[in-house]
Amino acid sequence: MDNIKYKILVQSGKGGVGKTTVAVNLAYSLAEKNYKVGLLDVDIHGPNVPKMLDLEDKKLLTEGNKIIPIKLNENLEVMSTAFLLNKKDAVIWRGPLKHNLLKQFVQDVKWDNLDYLIIDFPPGTGDEHISISQLIKNITGSIIVSTPQQVALLDVIKAIDFCKKVNISIIGLIENMSGDIFGTGNVKTLADARGIDFLGILSLNKEISESSDKGEPFVKTDSESTKSFNKITDKIIHFCEK
Repeated sequence: MDNIKYKILVQSGKGGVGKTTVAVNLAYSLAEKNYKVGLLDVDIHGPNVPKMLDLEDKKLLTEGNKIIPIKLNENLEVMSTAFLLNKKDAVIWRGPLKHNLLKQFVQDVKWDNLDYLIIDFPPGTGDEHISISQLIKNITGSIIVSTPQQVALLDVIKAIDFCKKVNISIIGLIENMSGDIFGTGNVKTLADARGIDFLGILSLNKEISESSDKGEPFVKTDSESTKSFNKITDKIIHFCEK
């Protein structure tokens, strides 16, 4: 991990708010800007990163006692529990087993010299969050993703509290699936009330959903969603480099 410049966590208090979509597209967007990027999927029970990048059938290789991450392209490499397990099998593990796997991810994966490592967490504030915060030193900060509903915002407050308790800076909040169905603006209101930067809004959009199912990051298209997301990426870069 010493050869990685910036380490960014992508969190959500609640499941189903688009956290992995943000992590995948952030990693891809940074790689398109010619940064060297690693994407680490630590959602042990629901690792969806390979599906969203059309990498489901890839197999890991080793070099000595090190694991070689899967290369998507020249600038982006990926590591996920999904590469180690049968995708149809449920993972029924207690905390110590999860901690040992995450320790292996941190210590035994041979990343290139990276500008950014994007770490996709499961929802909540459980074992994976505690282990990563203990195993990885000098975490740059966390991005918290939420939809605008009040029930989701209740869990965002818990994610914010987790970051404060483990002394991880919060880069900012993102409102996903914004629009007529779930509402709009509520995540910014919460960010302002808590004195946290608001990174931007992603509208509820069929294109984003379909691109994830196809294994294609939506930022590859020239769309309004891509323009919105590029502004979010630029804010994250500015936070890291300032």
